[in-house]
Amino acid sequence: MYAVIEVGGKQYKVKPNDIIEVEKQNDKPGSAIRLEKVLLVSQDEKLEVGQPYLKQAKVTAEVIRDIKAPKVVSFKYKRRKSSHWKKGHRQQLTRIKIKDIELS
Repeated sequence: MYAVIEVGGKQYKVKPNDIIEVEKQNDKPGSAIRLEKVLLVSQDEKLEVGQPYLKQAKVTAEVIRDIKAPKVVSFKYKRRKSSHWKKGHRQQLTRIKIKDIELS
């Protein structure tokens, strides 16, 4: 069984007991969250596709902890102008564990 969910504007294919990193969520570590933007659920040989979301499907997950992604560096340089600048960014992420996929 697997599902395709949408979290933070991105889509993830998940199965029970998967650990994924999504955009930062405002939940405490150890708390349970319900992800209701389910696009697709595959159970045995049956495939349910939403338009755009499945109303009867829910994914339950547990927040493990908040983390930061590796640093991404932006460097711009103009030759012969003595001009350059460097900026770094680390995206805030939340690591979650998928507990259950419900299709009622």
